[in-house]
Amino acid sequence: MTFLWSPLLVSLLILPLAVAAYLLALRRRRRFAVRYSSLSLLREAASHQTWWRRHLPFVLFLLALASLILALARPVATVVVPSNKATVILAMDVSRSMCATDIAPNRLEAAKDAAQAFVQNRTSGRQIGIVAFAGFAELIQPPTTDTQVLTEAIENLTTARRTAIGSAILRSIDAIAEVDNRIAPSGNTAASGGTSDLAPADVPLSPHIIVLLTDGASNAGPPPLTAAAQAAARGIRIYTIGYGTFSNTTRMDCGDDFNSDQFFFGGGGFQFEPQTGSRDFRLQIDETTLKQIADVTGGAYYFASSAGELEDVFQNLPSFVVATRETIEVGVFFTAFAAIMILLAMFLSLRWHPLG
Repeated sequence: MTFLWSPLLVSLLILPLAVAAYLLALRRRRRFAVRYSSLSLLREAASHQTWWRRHLPFVLFLLALASLILALARPVATVVVPSNKATVILAMDVSRSMCATDIAPNRLEAAKDAAQAFVQNRTSGRQIGIVAFAGFAELIQPPTTDTQVLTEAIENLTTARRTAIGSAILRSIDAIAEVDNRIAPSGNTAASGGTSDLAPADVPLSPHIIVLLTDGASNAGPPPLTAAAQAAARGIRIYTIGYGTFSNTTRMDCGDDFNSDQFFFGGGGFQFEPQTGSRDFRLQIDETTLKQIADVTGGAYYFASSAGELEDVFQNLPSFVVATRETIEVGVFFTAFAAIMILLAMFLSLRWHPLG
């Protein structure tokens, strides 16, 4: 515990002065002689005036005075409290490889269903935001607790070219910073009190997390690990999900949007066979990078090769309620304690030493 106005603590010197004044008053009281008509009356009166009854009210008064002085010095304490005001950013890959039909009806639709089930599972105090990323990342739904709005945002996801995992992480950090001023925007590690080299053990954990789902490897934007280091410097955990099947040779189908493009490059790896005109996307998940992203931020990596597995991953994500450190003024507790001590001292004094 520290004090914002610590010079006022010198006022505690009043306490020994008060004790000295009290002892002096007791000595002066002993100088006076009082005549009693009967020794038996004196013994009966003395039997009820024990030491603690005589001096306890004054001790309580001293405690109240000390507590008031401490309150005036504005004490502050750093306490660990549970925080349930969590923000979860779902960063979803919408690269063209998400049109693969190895997971029916295709990867994107199955991912939408799992994400919508996740947002429907309400957790008190939790708000969710949606970041979609392909060749760049964009916040398509700021953090909210409105499940209807979130469901519609997920349903409207469409595919685009390339995969920028690093951009997705940075945009997710910015989305969190917009709703929590304790989190610095991406690129400004100094404001968050750390550097990009900090590990999660060096900074307090934030209640906010990023859940990043991808079926491929980053081929655009900033390096994913550089972006992950910024999340780690802010105590933001990233849970990564690798999504898809191995040796996928299924056809691509994302409706008319997909068929209108002849050449595109997604995150799942693209091979074009000019002889047959077929598009062959084979799974090229960069599991090494996804695991490193999770490790450096204190999160975890999951792999899902089916719609059921993906739903299980979403439902089994760890609790988003973490203990956070907060610095608060605690002077009100000292003031309340002083008030109780004063009232108790007055009550005991009037009960044991009535005026009339």
